[in-house]
Amino acid sequence: MPVDMNGYWKMISNENFEEYMKALDVNVAIRKIALLLKPDKDIVHDGDHLNIKTLSTFKNYNMDFYVGKEFEEDLLGVDDRKCMTTINWEGDKLVCVQKGEIEGRGWTQWVEGDELHLELRAKGAVCKQVFKKT
Repeated sequence: MPVDMNGYWKMISNENFEEYMKALDVNVAIRKIALLLKPDKDIVHDGDHLNIKTLSTFKNYNMDFYVGKEFEEDLLGVDDRKCMTTINWEGDKLVCVQKGEIEGRGWTQWVEGDELHLELRAKGAVCKQVFKKT
């Protein structure tokens, strides 16, 4: 049975985020603002259905999906692209593949104790974020 990701999570670290944003071709002004933010994650996890809200004082992003079902993801407010996204369990990790303009784009998310780990990937750039459950 996959791990329970339910909860409210506060960011405690964010490594290599600027390089990840550069790989997504995010403009310099937005990158500078985004680097100042420490977004929270609010996750509702019910079986194969997840709703992951990324919340910040600048922009919010909502990802609502079913594991194993491909869907069109509108990344308006992230890098303003659309892609075809599929998320699957690999053991206790959620692994996302985002097919579109950006090569090697996706993420992996897992829980260790009271920490949520998120590894974001695009064009060979890797950003590692850690959140603590509140």
